Order: sequence, then C-alpha cells, then structure tokens
Amino acid sequence: MLPTTRGTFILLLAAPIIALGVWIGPMEWVGWGYAALVALLFFADWRMAGSIERFEVGRQHDTKLSLGVRNPVAVGVRNRARRGTSFQVRDEPPEAFQIETRLLEGQVPPLETWTGVYHLQPLRRGDYRFGDITMRWLGPLGLVLRQGTVKAAGPVKVYPNLLDVRMYDLLLRKNRLQELGLRTTRMFGEGTEFERLREYLPDDEYRRINWKATARRRRPVTVQYQTERSQTVMAVLDTGRMMQSPVANIAKLDYAVNAVLFLGYVATGKGDRVGVMSFADDVSHYLAPRQGRGQFYRMLEVLYAVDAQQVEPDYRKALTYLAVKQRRRALIIIFTDLSSGASLNNLVAQVSLLARSSLPLVVTISDPDVHAAASQSPHDSLSVYQRAAAAQMLDERRVALDTLRKRGVLTLDVPANQLSMRVINRYLELKGKTLL
Repeated sequence: MLPTTRGTFILLLAAPIIALGVWIGPMEWVGWGYAALVALLFFADWRMAGSIERFEVGRQHDTKLSLGVRNPVAVGVRNRARRGTSFQVRDEPPEAFQIETRLLEGQVPPLETWTGVYHLQPLRRGDYRFGDITMRWLGPLGLVLRQGTVKAAGPVKVYPNLLDVRMYDLLLRKNRLQELGLRTTRMFGEGTEFERLREYLPDDEYRRINWKATARRRRPVTVQYQTERSQTVMAVLDTGRMMQSPVANIAKLDYAVNAVLFLGYVATGKGDRVGVMSFADDVSHYLAPRQGRGQFYRMLEVLYAVDAQQVEPDYRKALTYLAVKQRRRALIIIFTDLSSGASLNNLVAQVSLLARSSLPLVVTISDPDVHAAASQSPHDSLSVYQRAAAAQMLDERRVALDTLRKRGVLTLDVPANQLSMRVINRYLELKGKTLL
C-alpha cells in the first residue's frame, strides 16, 4: 500500500493537532483519534481498491519483432469491477531494446477495457524475453495506491525488418509506392516481354506500332512491353569483421540483412528467382534461387540465423563457390564493406571474373558519422586527429570504389538508413533496362 499525495496530506494534519496538546491538553487525544480515523480510512480504501484479480492485464505484439524499427506493443487492462479507477502500468521489455517509455497511465471505466501502446526498437536479431507487468491503481477514496504484478513473462524473437515489407504490400495495393521512397516499379515501353496493346500516344516510338492491329481498329495501336520475369537475383552477404561496425547502434550487417530480405520480397513478387548466400572466411549459408513467396519465408529463416564473425572475408573462396553453384546469368548483389590491401584486390579479381557471365553489383554502407568527422572544424588536438583519420578512411573507400568501377563493376555506396530503398530502386532500374 502506497499513500497518495492527498492521503499523505490528510494524515499529516494530525501532527499540528497533536502539537496543540502542549497548550490544550485534550487536543492531543483529538489528534491521536484523528490519526486513528485516517488509518481506518486508509485501510478501507485499500480494501475497496481490490486486488490485482479485479483486472485482466495482457500484452499484445507481433510474434516476430522487426529489427531496427519502432515496433508497437499494446498493453490492455480490463476492469472486472463495477467501479472505475485510475492506474499506472509498467511493462518489462528486454533490456537490450531501445524503449520510449515503460510507464503507461490511464483510466478504465467499470466493466470496460483500456488499451495503451508504447514502442520499442530492437538493435540486434535473436531470442529475447519479456518480463512481468506491474500495475498500480487508485483506491475509490483517493488515499492509497495498490500494487500488483501480473505474470506475463514470455519469449519473443527479433527478425529482420518485416514492417517495411508490410508497408510495401499496403502501398502497392494503393498504387502509392512513391511514399515509401520507391520509384515506379514497372517501366512500360522497356523490356521485351509482351504486356498489352493500347492506343498510340504522341510520345510512343514508331517501331512500337502494331500495324495489323492498327489496320483492324482503323486507328494507331502500339505494343506495350514489360520487363522480363523469371530472371535470377542472388544476394551475397559478407559476414566478416568489418560488417560488425555499428551505424546508429545497429551493425552494418543488420542493415544489409534488412535490405536482402526486402529485395527478396519485391523480386519474388515480380516473378524472379531469388537466392541468398552468406560467407566470411568460408561459406556459411547457401539458399538456391527459387520463385514464389515460399522462397521469401525460407530467406527469412536463413537470415535470422546469420551473424558476423571476427575474421576477414575470403572473397575468392566464396565467389568461386557461387560460380560453381550459379552457372546461369544472374544479378549478383554483393553486400560488403571495403578495405584496402589484399582483401580489396581479391574482391576486384573475383568480381571481374563474375562479370563475364553475370551482372555483379557491389553494395557498401557509408557511415554518416565518418562524413561528419571529416567535415568538422577542428578546435582541439583530438578533433584534428579525428578529422584526419575520417578523411583517410573516406579516401581509401573512394579509391576502392573507383577501382571497382574501372573494372566495369557496378557499385552502390549509400547511407545505412537509405540502404533498402536504394537497393530496390537499383534492382528495378537494372531490370527495367533489361540488363539482367
């Protein structure tokens, strides 16, 4: 039992009454009688407030939380009593998550339900566990707060980002994908696969006119093509030590995992075959390219288990293995981080070999903190050192990317928070230009 501010004030009124007993003898007994009466009121308020059993308290959230985004968690309180009350409820999410607030406040009328929502952001994939829910509620006299705990502990899994996938589905149905940062997903007029016949428009190419259909309809008719389906996209994920470095408290590997999953969902939706491979000093996972939404869920389970390792990536071993497994032409998107020296030379040599039979695209994640450090105005010796180190890192990265481009390799270097959308847009661009 915890006294409220109101209850504490009422109880403390007994002190001056008892103090008056120094001058007026009977007032001391009046004061003690007053204190006893207040104590009885406290007890009555505590009893009338009821126990935790008067409430049904529960938590609702997705069975699979999404990495790196705000996941909503709903806490519901159902009042079984015929008196309403004010309350506070505190959930116990995993300590490893970033949480806006743990404490929710509300009022629940008699025999009704209140629902409050808070958000949490997981920073790593894996298995976690929620704790119990603690609740404090006000007695009907407003003198005390009762407290109780509801057993609500349970496991929860953090997967790669699924919220962007759901948003993509929603906006796709509404034809509003530009709100998600995606450009037009179907590039009419390009590609070679027949889409439909339609009336000629002034900006159509003459070579697209279908003369037989034009003669039948007695007005110009043009052929509209769409990009080909059933092409192959292979995502190759570097899980070496460089991918452990964090950007905004989330590892670069996890940003890449989110992008690969989103790419898999969009590409399977367009009828393409999609596969994934992860590697460090050896190949750790390989999922052969397949079509259909089932492949997306297989990718989800593979990516859930991917973790970074404290070793240098072996590009030669990984890409040689891929060349043996994947013999037909494919768009091969390699998610990695660049470093100079033998590792970079190894990457350039192996990707150049891949380019003979496939279309490789090397994707790297830039760190905004490094760019900020390189452009800061130094004010002490530490900031001078930080600026010099950041500038050297950016120069080495620029040289590495230029080396790849000179070998005819496509590259994409983007900030972490834009990675998924930029990769999808590049995939759609390459597919629309029939480069796959």
